[in-house]
Amino acid sequence: MTDGLWLVIGVQGAGKSTVADGLARQFERGVHIRGGQFYRWAVSGWVHPTFEVTGEARRLLDLRYHLSAQAAHEYCRAGFSTVVQDNIFGEDVRTWLKDANVQPSHLVVLCPSVSAVRQRDEARQKALGKVAYRPGEMSIQQLDELLATTPRIGLWPDSSDQTPKQTIDVILARRNDAVLSAI
Repeated sequence: MTDGLWLVIGVQGAGKSTVADGLARQFERGVHIRGGQFYRWAVSGWVHPTFEVTGEARRLLDLRYHLSAQAAHEYCRAGFSTVVQDNIFGEDVRTWLKDANVQPSHLVVLCPSVSAVRQRDEARQKALGKVAYRPGEMSIQQLDELLATTPRIGLWPDSSDQTPKQTIDVILARRNDAVLSAI
């Protein structure tokens, strides 16, 4: 018996990568899928979405989501507890979960405050020289607005003042809140 599928979403800098990887490592047979990897495999021609996702950007975003959902489905079918992290917002969350078609399914929406995300991004820039938010791309506030359009299903922990381990502990302690009975 596996713990099924876990979808971990949130804005960039919310801690999805670290939390998803740590969560997957809690399971005897765990997999961590980074949804963003699916667009990185395209070596040319990929169109990234902006705040208004339309046309080719929408088609390619749907492809990315479909590929990660199918990979998750197959890992779960093979007996792995599978944790997928991605930036999926609004009704795309329900669409993704239906496409993955796994029971049990869990949804975790990491919800640190905008100021906490800004501080994390600044710390990441100082430590690693990397930033999540670049001029001309969607801002923290814009992504937070998109996140607010997501159906209020699953578990929505405020991880502003938590370490990744503390967030994982909260997720596991409240795992029943994350289970989705029907999509």
